[in-house]
Amino acid sequence: MTATMPPPVVLEGRYVRLEPLTLDHVPELFAAGGGDDEVWRWMPASTPRTEAELAAVASSLIDDPHALPLAVIRDGSAIGWSTYLGCPGFDSSIEIGWTWYGQAHWRSPVNTECKLLLVGHAIDKLGFNRVQLKTDIMNVRSQTAIRRIGGVHEGTLRRHRPRPDGTWRDTVYFSILDDEWPDHRTRLQNRLLTAQ
Repeated sequence: MTATMPPPVVLEGRYVRLEPLTLDHVPELFAAGGGDDEVWRWMPASTPRTEAELAAVASSLIDDPHALPLAVIRDGSAIGWSTYLGCPGFDSSIEIGWTWYGQAHWRSPVNTECKLLLVGHAIDKLGFNRVQLKTDIMNVRSQTAIRRIGGVHEGTLRRHRPRPDGTWRDTVYFSILDDEWPDHRTRLQNRLLTAQ
């Protein structure tokens, strides 16, 4: 299951809809968070300064056979994206990564519901037994968010890869296993019932 990406899918929640990323989303995405250094600080690409630069980043994901990028739609507009990725070396695992949202949607129900939809689809519908998430060791906000959805810290790869600025990134790995997911799913669903 590591080499084959799931087929394109649309996932609907109360607050967001996830749909396959296309270049048609780029203008709305750029308005939501393109050019924002804070949004792109820990991403594996430099901050896109133009729609064309954001389109190039989106194209690289769309064209990658080991990635399934999904635009995050809220109130009819694309406000970010999240991506299913292959996990070489792991059987029956899939990664959720390359995730960003415009700052206007931070500390909102968006990330909780996106992860509820993505993890749920991967485990409940596609039959993966492990969902992997990872982030830069310096990205404390992301680590907190991953733990909040149920991610268990697995370890840290030192000097895993260079950042866009040329410094070395240590990467913190987390996972959620299929037998852990039901409790997390219920907890996240309950949290969304009281979200604003």
